[in-house]
Amino acid sequence: MTSSPIASLISKRALALPGNPFAEADARAAAAIAAGEDVVDLSKGNPDGQPPEFMKDALAKAAYEPVNYKYAPFDGKPNFLKAAAGWYRRQHGVTVDTAMQLLATSGSSVGISIVIEALIDEGDTVLAVEPYYPQYEGSTAVAKGRFVTIPTDAEHGFLPDLDAVDPALLDRAKLLILNYPNNPTGAVATPELYATAVRLAKEHHFVIMNDFAYAGLGFDETHPAISLLETPGAFDVAVELCSLSKMYMVAGWRGGFIAGNADVVAAAKAVHRQTTVLASTVIQDAGAAALDSDQSSVPVLARRYRRRYEVLHDGLNAAGFHVLDSHGGLFAWMEVPQGAGTSNDFADFLLHRAGVAVMPGSCFGASGEGYVRLSLLKPEEDLAEAVRRIVANVDSKRVPR
Repeated sequence: MTSSPIASLISKRALALPGNPFAEADARAAAAIAAGEDVVDLSKGNPDGQPPEFMKDALAKAAYEPVNYKYAPFDGKPNFLKAAAGWYRRQHGVTVDTAMQLLATSGSSVGISIVIEALIDEGDTVLAVEPYYPQYEGSTAVAKGRFVTIPTDAEHGFLPDLDAVDPALLDRAKLLILNYPNNPTGAVATPELYATAVRLAKEHHFVIMNDFAYAGLGFDETHPAISLLETPGAFDVAVELCSLSKMYMVAGWRGGFIAGNADVVAAAKAVHRQTTVLASTVIQDAGAAALDSDQSSVPVLARRYRRRYEVLHDGLNAAGFHVLDSHGGLFAWMEVPQGAGTSNDFADFLLHRAGVAVMPGSCFGASGEGYVRLSLLKPEEDLAEAVRRIVANVDSKRVPR
């Protein structure tokens, strides 16, 4: 096959980017379904419900507001920024300056990319804790940075020992990325972990970015989903990314914000103004209504996801599999049984033999190998059916059945 003349014009940066594992998982599941296979798709992190009625009403009302036909303010509508600051104050006891310490974005994924681009020059080091959300690596590659990971393991609840990281690596790092509640493991950060991160950031002169996309979705009071910005001194060295998508089931609306250190937020604003679509006016109005609400809809979601998690955890563990403990988020993290090969092998086996689509743990870094991620974003009856299919088709001790 002859290559197109245009192919030689594609940037080396674009050619060097890693693939998107979520797009690849979508393609695998779609191909199986197109081939006539009956698939329960647990590979997606796509909300399966609806936002609260008051939020839909706010969006509809916003569509009739003449001011919303104009371009949004570059850094966010004042009512949205005020609502975000109010949410932080009420939910986390944190005071955020709307002018200096907040930026509205079209989702937290935009926040990830612009914070990395605001901080990272070619060759700069980004640290991330494994297992990690793949965009951290992809956005670092776009910025031509150096992506280095800190391993974790189940024995330590998938929380890192930051004090054990080589001080020379911390000196080289420009950014440390955290993500709690964690995708994919469901781990939640402790106050001690955040305090250690802030102390080390000051000692070694790096910035912390906490991806707080699953705020509000903690499973139990003994392991609450806390904000990094609650940590004393965090505003000196850290920013946090928040999303409307998960708390209010509006992933398709694309809304979120960055909060934290004023210098980093200012740099993020500069990048955002040059490279990114502004957050939609009507979505900001609906988001403001949600953030200003009593948040009663969010614990309802958290309880729903906990019940769904228990369907997978209890059903699969009773059959001899090992779904690990989770404290929040939208996923269950399951060990690949002995003899099942790699996480990719096992995911492929589950798709074509059991009719259950999952994400291989290797998509989330080296520490993810030996696990698969199962989404909780399906009704309980679908999750129970997935359990039935896995148990019927996979011997937890001798794979395959």
